[in-house]
Amino acid sequence: MGLVGNVGNENMQKCIDECMKCLQACEECLVLCLKEADVENRIKCIQTLHDCIDICVLSIKYMSRGSQYAANICKECAMICEACAKECEMFTQEHCKKCAQICNTCADECKKMSV
Repeated sequence: MGLVGNVGNENMQKCIDECMKCLQACEECLVLCLKEADVENRIKCIQTLHDCIDICVLSIKYMSRGSQYAANICKECAMICEACAKECEMFTQEHCKKCAQICNTCADECKKMSV
């Protein structure tokens, strides 16, 4: 019996890779935001970064095991990544701009998986 799931599915692998990049960028941004002088102004952004990290991990897991629910999770991931990008775009630091860009790219890939 052959393997099932994402084996040989380049589109899914691309989405998994983008989710990995996104969770890394969000983790880095989160740590750096906690060190900013205006951390109290970043609470909503920090909370959204947490949500984005968690949904990216979940998306990776569902896609990796070829779950029938992967498309649903990816749809939610796209929505949360877009929200995270909007939060990060409110700040001028380079790590915030980079994170926003990566979140938007991840959202685009997740949308492709959710159709």
